[in-house]
Amino acid sequence: MLPPRIAAIVLLLASSTTTRAADPLPDTIAAPGQTVVVTLHAEGAQVYECKAGADGKAIWSFREPIATLLADGKTVGRHYAGPNWEHSDGSAVAAKVAGNAPGATANDIPWLKLEVTSRRGSGVLADVTTVQRINTKGGKRDGACETVGSFLNVPYSADYVFLRKP
Repeated sequence: MLPPRIAAIVLLLASSTTTRAADPLPDTIAAPGQTVVVTLHAEGAQVYECKAGADGKAIWSFREPIATLLADGKTVGRHYAGPNWEHSDGSAVAAKVAGNAPGATANDIPWLKLEVTSRRGSGVLADVTTVQRINTKGGKRDGACETVGSFLNVPYSADYVFLRKP
């Protein structure tokens, strides 16, 4: 048995690494009255493509996300273009952006509120109506690029909160 002081330090360290939402969330991505179904951590990349802008200059343009969804450090699904989220139990949702808030730093992709537009399967995501992307780290790239048609993967992480309406 650990002495009380060491046990308290261990508990404090463990709780500081727990994923949780900022309290309160920005109004633009809040989902009042909805119930959390599951929160999954994502590790992956935001993929950008070098395209010609309206002025003819080459700029980075967001193409798609590609990420692994994790629960307790174990892979439980994937996130990809659409945007889509698939759980290993066979359930999946697609959604569209309904609101956003800035990330914590200039290098962080925004936090999002997404409304589910379609679903399949009968697993954990079957009743999800809203997805929130919070606690983003990295993933943002904008500005000029050199070679039109080239791609850039920018590492990111985020938490996806899957909610349902009552």
